[in-house]
Amino acid sequence: MHERERGQIIKAMLRESGLIRVADVCRATGASEASVRRDFVRFAKSGLATRVRGGLEAMQSHGGASDAPALATRSFDFSQTLNVAAKRAIARVAVGMCEDGEAIIINGGSTTFEMGAFLRERRLKVLTNSYPLAELLIHDSKCRVALPGGEVYREQKLIVSPFDEDAIQHYLASCMFMSGLSIGPLGVIEGDPLIARAETKLLKRADKLVVLADSSKFSMRGSLVVCPLSRIHTLITDRAAPAAALAMLRDAGVHTIQVDLEEASGLRARVSA
Repeated sequence: MHERERGQIIKAMLRESGLIRVADVCRATGASEASVRRDFVRFAKSGLATRVRGGLEAMQSHGGASDAPALATRSFDFSQTLNVAAKRAIARVAVGMCEDGEAIIINGGSTTFEMGAFLRERRLKVLTNSYPLAELLIHDSKCRVALPGGEVYREQKLIVSPFDEDAIQHYLASCMFMSGLSIGPLGVIEGDPLIARAETKLLKRADKLVVLADSSKFSMRGSLVVCPLSRIHTLITDRAAPAAALAMLRDAGVHTIQVDLEEASGLRARVSA
């Protein structure tokens, strides 16, 4: 994980709890203790926080923009700069799995956002908690769009509700498309409890789960399991996915599609044996 990305997560964790430990950040980012300690030193030198024994404490807030709600995960804008070609190729294959007239769920994220470009001429009912994807589909597609209720998280460009009872309880979808912070033996992993909770709620409204995960997602980070591998019907990744990860998915019975980036324009994909 990049230093800048870790810094964004540390800032969000500080806003959320005020005091964080080295071990907390290691679990959330997958980084080593040495890397996290260097991050803490950098934050202290910049005046953004104060070092305490074994951790980092936020400076006292005096109100303003810094009080905006935050999630302990990378920003949407930063995520959009990573593995762009792979994300777009994966998203195109995902849209190719949809049938016009279907009701689907698309969870917020930089990979799932790429589905929007390929949904322009499709006619689907789409529930999404990504407000940039919703805006794109509203203005530049023939899809019907629904949004859940909740609070807006600007950095991740998500709408997240902490409540069990909200508008999505009456929505039924044939398929949910989502990504995650990482994919591991325990399943789809996230780093923030609100995101994990929101994804779990959305999953209850869908018959089938399709996970969009470029090859970088198999580097373990995060500590919150959204769902086990057995819940995944199909996982779409690129040809750089590690052999061990593909074997893990195969052993769990997950139907896996690998996309060749140079063939993406022809919508061709290879299914792993």
